[in-house]
Amino acid sequence: QVQLVESGGGLVQAGGSLRLSCAASGFTFSSYAMGWYRQAPGKERELVAFISRGSTYYADSVKGRFTISRDNTKSTVYLQMNSLKPEDTAVYYCNAEGVRGSSRIVYWGQGTQVTVSS
Repeated sequence: QVQLVESGGGLVQAGGSLRLSCAASGFTFSSYAMGWYRQAPGKERELVAFISRGSTYYADSVKGRFTISRDNTKSTVYLQMNSLKPEDTAVYYCNAEGVRGSSRIVYWGQGTQVTVSS
């Protein structure tokens, strides 16, 4: 059974930091690209950061403040969030993407709330 379990969300003041973790199980973690998405109230889900085969991508809004990393020995992906702003408030979702044959496989976590107060 595939599971992506996020943790580390919470309430923090602007300028503070949080570290999100996503523990994966039920699939070959090292073979999958991993990402973090977020969805604020009334807005569409957006890609925050992505890591695949050592390459990383960041949304412009978080460049220089957020860092994505992964530990394949622990099947875990992290998102270090520094200099948080109120506009970073959202539910953050862990995402795994891979390929099986000719099919694209996508898994999602249940999300963790991040609230940044001004």
